[in-house]
Amino acid sequence: MTPTHRRLLNWYDANRREMPWRDHPDPYAVWVSEIMLQQTQVETVRGYFTRFMQAFPTVAALAAAPQQQVLKLWEGLGYYTRARNLQRAAQQIVASGGELPRDVAGWAALPGVGPYTAAAIASICFGIPAPVVDGNVLRVFARYLGWDDDFRKPAARARLAEWLQPWIVASGRPGDFNQAMMDLGATCCTPRSPCCDACPLRDDCVARREGRQAALPTRPPRKTLPTRTAVAVLVRDAAGRVLLTQRAPDGLLGGLWELPNGASGGTPTARDAARVLRTATGMRVTRIEARGCFTHTFTHFKQVWHLFEAVGLSGIPTADPRPSGARFATPQELPLTTLTRRVLDRSS
Repeated sequence: MTPTHRRLLNWYDANRREMPWRDHPDPYAVWVSEIMLQQTQVETVRGYFTRFMQAFPTVAALAAAPQQQVLKLWEGLGYYTRARNLQRAAQQIVASGGELPRDVAGWAALPGVGPYTAAAIASICFGIPAPVVDGNVLRVFARYLGWDDDFRKPAARARLAEWLQPWIVASGRPGDFNQAMMDLGATCCTPRSPCCDACPLRDDCVARREGRQAALPTRPPRKTLPTRTAVAVLVRDAAGRVLLTQRAPDGLLGGLWELPNGASGGTPTARDAARVLRTATGMRVTRIEARGCFTHTFTHFKQVWHLFEAVGLSGIPTADPRPSGARFATPQELPLTTLTRRVLDRSS
């Protein structure tokens, strides 16, 4: 172990973040946490992780659960493909005898587990010296090495992983090394205003020496996201339940429930909203009123809903083109899209 490794691991031992999956690194728990942590901050994940593990304490419990229950417990975390893949992987594991993988290749073969998530699980749980290259680690080493690479490109990530391989071997503590790098990026080598004086790598950091912390890692110009406009219709029955439709099982937000909605161009009218409602559910209304706009930003586009509320129902929901049709339900019964949840929270 080199002096640099020793400084890094001593820093980690003194400053490691407390997380419910770190105390006893059970492979199943670490796997669930790593999937949740993809694209999501630790503080957001904590509560979701605890509730998820209470509901599905074993891989067998997750494999056997109704998908709608899994999605409901994931509601609000976003990137719902993660939840569907997590359950698919659990089902594959159970079908193969119930044994969790013990190496990087075994983990990487599961749905939703990429090479760096596999490296995290294998190093933390089984001591395998496989480097993790997530956003925090990329930022730390782009600055430490003074690299100007575009780390969105797989070749740049692979180059860093190759450079890190002898480092993680020499550390003697592969799991702690990876977690130290992730914690260092999250708490010290932050995107803005990094705490360089507290960093255990400061003496050899190229960016600190050259005053380039703000310039690294290289960030491409931010693209303007396209906007998709739709009409959404809020309908309540006499019991206060909300009319919801289910999205197709695959694709964006697959299997989640949302307000009846349809694409719109220009400024939609009440007539447009009535048409959308009739097309989606077979329901007709005698009066419909505008309720403002709601916006949600996805990775590649911005969704704008022009919300209308229906008053004076005639007809009942009938099967629509979507697999599970339309139904009245309370928001607590079904897994909802974030935009639908936001509308209902503000309209209650």
